[in-house]
Amino acid sequence: MLDRRDLAILDLLQRDAEMPVYRIAEAVSLSASACSRRIAELKRLGYIRRTVAVLDREKLGLGLTVFVIVRAQHSADWLERFRTVLADTPEVLECHRLTGQADYILKLAVRDIANYDTVYKALIARLAIQDVSAHISMEVIKDALAVPLR
Repeated sequence: MLDRRDLAILDLLQRDAEMPVYRIAEAVSLSASACSRRIAELKRLGYIRRTVAVLDREKLGLGLTVFVIVRAQHSADWLERFRTVLADTPEVLECHRLTGQADYILKLAVRDIANYDTVYKALIARLAIQDVSAHISMEVIKDALAVPLR
């Protein structure tokens, strides 16, 4: 069970994974070595899945975000192909299986509409899809990575 210090450590790390251990330790009233051991244990237990750098997609020329709604052909074989195609498509950042009328929503990072069209054509060439609709993000209102730990 996580205690208040563990939650505080996780909160600090999810906001800045490069924060030095001694600073985290000061913030949670622990010694640096005790804090380091707690962080190692949080990793071992899977609370910290991985540490990554969050890149500026705009600066990298991938500033267009497209949400793609997919209605699927339902079969176990189709689902396996779908998973493989998504794994092979780096522009797909996220995929969620949904309840309701749509089956999946994909979040894509692309250069422009032409780049999206290329990705779209590659998807439909490899998969039998009942329906696809795209929604282009006009503005990012909130883009949080930190999960609520209250």
